[in-house]
Amino acid sequence: MRLGFFLNPIAGMGGAVGLKGTDGEAVLKEARSRGAVQTASSRMEEAFANLDLDEVDLLSAGGIMGSRLLEHLGFKFTVVYDPKEPTSSEDTKAVSRVFLEAKVDLIVFSGGDGTARDVLDIVGEDIPVLGVPAGVKMHSAVFAMKPVSAANLIARFIRGEISTKRAEVMDIDEETYREGRISSRLYGYLRIPYEASLVQPIKGDYEGPSVEQEKEDIADYVAEEMRSDVLYILGPGTTLQAVAGKLGLPKTLLGVDVIESGRLLLKDAGEIDILKLVEESPSSEIIVTPIGAQGFIFGRGNQQISSRVIRRVGLKNILVLASPTKLAETRVLRVDTGDADLDLLLVGYIKVVVGNRRERVVRVE
Repeated sequence: MRLGFFLNPIAGMGGAVGLKGTDGEAVLKEARSRGAVQTASSRMEEAFANLDLDEVDLLSAGGIMGSRLLEHLGFKFTVVYDPKEPTSSEDTKAVSRVFLEAKVDLIVFSGGDGTARDVLDIVGEDIPVLGVPAGVKMHSAVFAMKPVSAANLIARFIRGEISTKRAEVMDIDEETYREGRISSRLYGYLRIPYEASLVQPIKGDYEGPSVEQEKEDIADYVAEEMRSDVLYILGPGTTLQAVAGKLGLPKTLLGVDVIESGRLLLKDAGEIDILKLVEESPSSEIIVTPIGAQGFIFGRGNQQISSRVIRRVGLKNILVLASPTKLAETRVLRVDTGDADLDLLLVGYIKVVVGNRRERVVRVE
């Protein structure tokens, strides 16, 4: 068994600082100026820390794209590509080309949708690929649910216990995404090791007059119940946009905003600024809606609401909203905060507001 290994070191850096991605040198520079830190390496470490790869021929990109982490973990490997620093999409494509020529049996990468597209450009459906989630958006269906899910998939694939399946790679226009508009299309397919419970589905979208009315009903109730002495952290999404609209306030569609006493305190906020306000407020609440079909309430597209923010606000002060139409295809909710202990605390059952004074109990895993 021959396995190709690399990570996109800048993937996900824009999330916690409110930049919704790190495509392009200018955005990366801005992310660093806001104090962004790398997360792809820690996500990959979580996936590989307990894997047995003694019988695997492990090929890796060099330096910050792979070998540095593998040395830390104590694996035996061969460096087959030396990237430039800072790395770019060209490095992703170059190392993917080396893996293709080496006829590896599986490529494992840590990154987001952009990284998946770059791999697809070179590999197509010739080699199975698995993404360890580390980006901001991750609307594609080529990612494991969590790093620990990736570890399970890799181990089972090595043992020959699971087969592969075609999975969608989505093309998200990051510039329009950053401006608060979603422009996405099917970019193509990769083959992935597949087990339904371990791989995230493609993001679902739900539109139409009936869905809009469901959101309005939810927004009516939530806006009516809001208190003037509570700091509210509103996650991304049209449902939260509807809530803000009932209060006569603007809401960034894809960002995190903070309101209090009917006033917008922070627009498109990053983790640090949110933490400062939470620490100054005697009472705060997080309001989020799950990503359709995928079910994530934390860890996908709202990294600004970090594990530190969640712990400070308190698990009892989380409110989840979802239209009945969305919940019909989102049977469970999921969390992937990057804090394994916090994820365990969030697992269980939670009440989800599905209408005006209507709730449904949904499992979180």
